[in-house]
Amino acid sequence: MVSIKPGTRQPPDSPGSAPLPRWARSCGTFTFGHVRQLDAVASRFLIALAKNAPILPGADQGCYVDIDDTIKATHGYAKQGAGYGYTGVKGLNALLAIVSTPVSAPVLAATRLRRGGTNSARGAARLVADALVTTKACGGSGLITVRADSAYYGHDVIAAARRSEARFSITARMNRTVVRAISGIAESAWVPIHYPNAIWDEDEQRLVSDAEVAEVAFTAFTSRRQADHISARLIVRRVRRLNPKSVPDGQGELFPDCRHHGVFTDSSLTMLQAEKTHRAHAIVEQVIADLKSGAFAHLPSGQFASNAAWLVMAAIAFNLTRAAGTIASVFHAKATTATIRRQLIAVPGRLARSARRLVIHLPKDWPWQDSWEGLFNATCGPPTPATT
Repeated sequence: MVSIKPGTRQPPDSPGSAPLPRWARSCGTFTFGHVRQLDAVASRFLIALAKNAPILPGADQGCYVDIDDTIKATHGYAKQGAGYGYTGVKGLNALLAIVSTPVSAPVLAATRLRRGGTNSARGAARLVADALVTTKACGGSGLITVRADSAYYGHDVIAAARRSEARFSITARMNRTVVRAISGIAESAWVPIHYPNAIWDEDEQRLVSDAEVAEVAFTAFTSRRQADHISARLIVRRVRRLNPKSVPDGQGELFPDCRHHGVFTDSSLTMLQAEKTHRAHAIVEQVIADLKSGAFAHLPSGQFASNAAWLVMAAIAFNLTRAAGTIASVFHAKATTATIRRQLIAVPGRLARSARRLVIHLPKDWPWQDSWEGLFNATCGPPTPATT
């Protein structure tokens, strides 16, 4: 009998504890090279899924690659690479690249696990290049647009997109050159628009339903050498500040005060279409929430490379679940992975053996019977008809 002191972790091989799988024990010897090999496996797996399931319908017409990162909180002192990032939370940083079309739910094209205190744009250019290669192999033969927020507003990320013949739509960082360009926009150039769906404004902590949009030609990264200058469009949205905190209570507004949000893009769409398309970049937040409600809910190892491998396998599981949903039904094609797991994977069935055959007994009057049977028939083939 093994005695375990309070507050200590039970040895994996001790009586009363479930033995760790072989892959989990071998993860302790992983290196960065092994993780990159697993990245290649995940890429080829997604390509194979795209050939066998309609996970990216319409990719031959156009698709979007969205880049973003998130902090996964960790606890304790044994996690390699853990640190305090831009959110002030101690953890590890996961960089994600997703691909989607206007009529499909997103799938994960590439992932990277980084130390918690890393800069958001670190390694993003390489991730963009890898994601674009995978996207094209998945059938993305149409126009591809790379979207990201201001953390990735840099020459390396945009240049990586252009080298792969993709368009870009990046939130511009409000530096002096951008502010100067916005200040030069004539008042008559602003076009008032009304959003059909209100947007939550984090700075103002309110719903925004009205704004004005204008655009101006802009050349970015002029502090670099001439060959690195990039000329494109700067599309700006401005929103009135209503009763800002800087104005004392009861004092009227002398001059209208607006908050500006710039988008640097080479999109061929019209100004309003390009601005609306860029706002759809928020879809990446849904993927992050899906991952954190699934396999990425925790990072089980103290070794950094093992946790990086765990993130790649979480992406593989995410894409496989998404493929299962697209095969099952139209509803499950855009459902969250938690819904797919609850309705199609965690099935309350009972296995029985009769006449050397396995028979699964499913619930009676089950609302997801047709979806589950469609998925089963597509993956395993239709059942063999009974013979008398």
